[in-house]
Amino acid sequence: MSAGTESGTGAGRRPVHDGLFGEDGSGSPFLLGGRCDACDRVQFPMAPTCPACGADTITEVRLSDHGTLWGWTAVTAPPPGALGDVPFGFGVVELPEGLRVITRLTESDPTRLSFGLPMQLVVIDLGPDPDPDSAVRGEIITTYAFAPVVAT
Repeated sequence: MSAGTESGTGAGRRPVHDGLFGEDGSGSPFLLGGRCDACDRVQFPMAPTCPACGADTITEVRLSDHGTLWGWTAVTAPPPGALGDVPFGFGVVELPEGLRVITRLTESDPTRLSFGLPMQLVVIDLGPDPDPDSAVRGEIITTYAFAPVVAT
């Protein structure tokens, strides 16, 4: 994940969890997954062994930044310890690699979503790190999400 500053705050940004996603030099996001060297199966998030064949030769790969919506709901009450505002969308997006990713969605109104809807990966701010022992006060926590592709 590239480091940056939140405009006007001086606070840095960091991912909610290392190893899930990143941004390239132009700021385009990508998911970090793994590909099994033995059976070629793709996984997300990356794990030390393959869930299909048990091999422990996994290579890190960048996964597609787009997919199609398979299922969705709205989260209207914040889960314990969660950052960010509610409501938010939550769903399953199938990537071109055939992998289905459980993910946050930027659209929280289920009536505005439909099966097969094209989706695009984005990085969103969840808010300042609430940990009083955080090394950087006010650091902005980010996560990945998928947004509906707006027809132009």
